[in-house]
Amino acid sequence: MLSYDRQYPFAVRMAFPAPATLEGTEVSWEFSRELLTTGVDSPAGQGDVRVRPFGYERTVLEFHAPEGIAMVHVRTEELRLFLQRAQELVPVGDEHRYLDLDRGLTDLLGGPC
Repeated sequence: MLSYDRQYPFAVRMAFPAPATLEGTEVSWEFSRELLTTGVDSPAGQGDVRVRPFGYERTVLEFHAPEGIAMVHVRTEELRLFLQRAQELVPVGDEHRYLDLDRGLTDLLGGPC
C-alpha cells in the first residue's frame, strides 16, 4: 500500500502487510516522491528502490534487500492518480514549506535544553 504524508513531503511510503513478508511482520519502505514520479515514465533508481515502466499500463517497483528482491507491479494510471493527489497536498517545489525544521533540530540535538 502506497501512502503520502505531508509531514514528510519529499517521501512516499510503501507498506507490505505481515502475510506478504518473510519476517511475518509489516515491512515499510520509504523512498523519494521524485523517484516514483520519474520511474513512471523511465527507469529510475540505483539503490535499494528502483522504479520502471513495464509495458503501457504497468509500472514495476523493485525493493532490493539482502534476503532478495520484491517486485511489485502497479497500474500506471493508479500511480499517476496517487502522485496527483500528493501534488495537491504538497506541490512539487513547495516541499520545504511543510518541513518542521525546529522540531527536526530539537530531535537531532536531543531535545530542549
